[in-house]
Amino acid sequence: MWRYFAIATVIVLAIVVTVTARTRLGLPGHLNFWKATAPPPPAENVFGNAPWALSALPDCFVQRSETTGSAAYVRAQLPAGAQPVAPGTRLTFGPCTIFVRRGELLVDRGSDRLRVPPETRLYRFDDSLALLRDTPRSNELRIYDITANHE
Repeated sequence: MWRYFAIATVIVLAIVVTVTARTRLGLPGHLNFWKATAPPPPAENVFGNAPWALSALPDCFVQRSETTGSAAYVRAQLPAGAQPVAPGTRLTFGPCTIFVRRGELLVDRGSDRLRVPPETRLYRFDDSLALLRDTPRSNELRIYDITANHE
């Protein structure tokens, strides 16, 4: 008799553990182990905060250098003749558009929308851009060569 009671208890506990695990972990109710499913398609649109946004657009910009350090050191590395780009300016380079706002940049390429978060300032010199970014934790200067035509 005890043997049947123990077997029934094990079966009930196994069902409770399985149902609880699927509910809490979000597991599907049915798994097909015989047929591999295709991975989900990649996201078509990219959105978000990205201090490295211009580095991710090689069809428009190529990062030449990156300098980090104290605010004074980083500002001293700003190339001679670099002119600040005023807030409210819109720059278009091939498929990429940069909207310069007070303290931040918005970067669009097709359906991709990236934001370089504050405190960011953009400078222009020759055929290059300089992105100066100050945060409480770090200061950085990134120099980019423009690879697309300016429109």
